[in-house]
Amino acid sequence: MKNKNIFWLYLFLFASLADMALLIKGFSDMRIYSKPLIITSLIIYFYKITKPVSWTLLSKATLGALVFSLLGDFLLLWNHLFIYGLGAFFLAQVCYIIAFKVAQRNPNRIAGVNFIRTFFFNLPIYILAALVYYLIHKNLGSLKIPVVIYIIVIVSMLSTARERYKKCNPESFWQVFIGASLFFISDGIIAISKFYKDFPEADIIIMGTYIIAQLLIIMGIRSYLIRPE
Repeated sequence: MKNKNIFWLYLFLFASLADMALLIKGFSDMRIYSKPLIITSLIIYFYKITKPVSWTLLSKATLGALVFSLLGDFLLLWNHLFIYGLGAFFLAQVCYIIAFKVAQRNPNRIAGVNFIRTFFFNLPIYILAALVYYLIHKNLGSLKIPVVIYIIVIVSMLSTARERYKKCNPESFWQVFIGASLFFISDGIIAISKFYKDFPEADIIIMGTYIIAQLLIIMGIRSYLIRPE
């Protein structure tokens, strides 16, 4: 990584801390400046470090995930735009699924895949998603179908991240998998807070897990691009 590109990570850190501070102090109106800056800095960082190395489908899909995440972050600043923010993050998850599939050895290979073993490895993810849905389903109203579709896509995103095990370098796998897990946790807390029972610490936990999730995923993709296996 060139030293000049680390500026964007410092900006990411600054924007993240500023947004968390505004959240804690209750200055929600000011977050229109800090929250979008978090992902914007990651977009610029990722673009700058990957274009000289390999401007491929993987790079484009990851950049697409970040752009849709940025749009989702902006839309979710207003409660009445929740459905549109959900749609933006749906597209972000689809892009991450594509990126995770590409960022592994033999991504299209079907022969030799043990689907029963894969199911049981992914079973904890399915159980957690089912538990969240069980808690929130009575309060979803007209949002039931969009939320169910989103749950399916984020479960697929996390499952795809897990399936990269031993199909890429360990550093890339663990960064992406932990990041995807934190993304899953962040969205789960959003669902519980919004549709089941809100609690004072929810917003801090949501943003904290989300910020770390995005950073780890991007650093994991970077690890694969720079040290592919």
